[in-house]
Amino acid sequence: MPFNGDIDAQKTSPKELIDQLIAALPDPVLVLDGRANVVTANQPARGLFSGLRDDEALVFAIRVPSILDAVTLVLAGAERQIVEWHERTPVERLFEVFIAPYKINDQRAAVVEFRDITEARRVERMRVNFIANVSHELRTPLTSLLGFVETLQGPARDDIDARRKFLGIMGEQARRMARLVDDLMALSHIELKEHLRPQAPIDLVSIVRHTLDTLEPAAKEAGFSIKIESPAQAFVSGDRDELIRLAENLIKNAIKYGGGNANEPAAILIQIIVLKADVVFMVRDNGLGIAKEHLPRLTERFYRVDTPVSRARGGTGLGLAIVKHIVARHRGKLEIESQMGLGSTFRVIIPSTLETNN
Repeated sequence: MPFNGDIDAQKTSPKELIDQLIAALPDPVLVLDGRANVVTANQPARGLFSGLRDDEALVFAIRVPSILDAVTLVLAGAERQIVEWHERTPVERLFEVFIAPYKINDQRAAVVEFRDITEARRVERMRVNFIANVSHELRTPLTSLLGFVETLQGPARDDIDARRKFLGIMGEQARRMARLVDDLMALSHIELKEHLRPQAPIDLVSIVRHTLDTLEPAAKEAGFSIKIESPAQAFVSGDRDELIRLAENLIKNAIKYGGGNANEPAAILIQIIVLKADVVFMVRDNGLGIAKEHLPRLTERFYRVDTPVSRARGGTGLGLAIVKHIVARHRGKLEIESQMGLGSTFRVIIPSTLETNN
């Protein structure tokens, strides 16, 4: 009997009352009698365990020893039991399973609830890893700074050449920490607003061309030629500052890591294409490419294909994570393609502001 929000206890049998109560719960819940037979289960529970049948033993549908042992303990008189169950098929999920004593017609019974904690555990693991990564990223430059300060205060106090050399290194380490803090603040700011879709019409072409003007000296110094293909305008509903950061991060990445292919001169192609409902912003380099095993993890925080190279070129390991969150806030898609020896393509697809593109 489906739950309709109205229960008349005097006209409802105990079985119907239990059915309606557990039907109102979002988590999978089932009720067992004193012999561990299934009395009833709600739809989420039947979806989780297709073998559940009323009046049949629980062991026919669930063959998880820790759950069955906890049920046995509760039916034997123990208090509420809590166990974790790691389900690996068809998708990996983690459940916290609560088995609590209950009475049906004055006979001991049990209620079993499955609470999906997959996302909560993932977020907690991300938080722990994030703190560890930030601590690691800051520890190295801080250790260097403290070491140089102690040296300049002691043995190298009167050594002009050493002082000049150490101060240069200290400045670079301080700038590295400043970049890291800046990226962390940007990431936090974007995440806070990720549920709010930007609404202002923004010309993506003007943003990309402005970004190119800013990065042109760095591109020339690195030996890159940059070609842009775009219409006169391409409007999206967006946040101007975030889209500037998105363009900067993708083009800077191409300049930092898109070279190194000795077979042809370093080149970057930037394309902006207006489709019927989307605007596509693409950055393609002809560098060494990225091995396919790295592609799924490129947007993870602090993930680097080559950590020493990334740090040496001023990378914080957060650039593509920032791009991912900006794209998500703009309700777009980020696609990454790469082949070893043939370069990489980063493609951002953002819903267009149709009335301004027509």
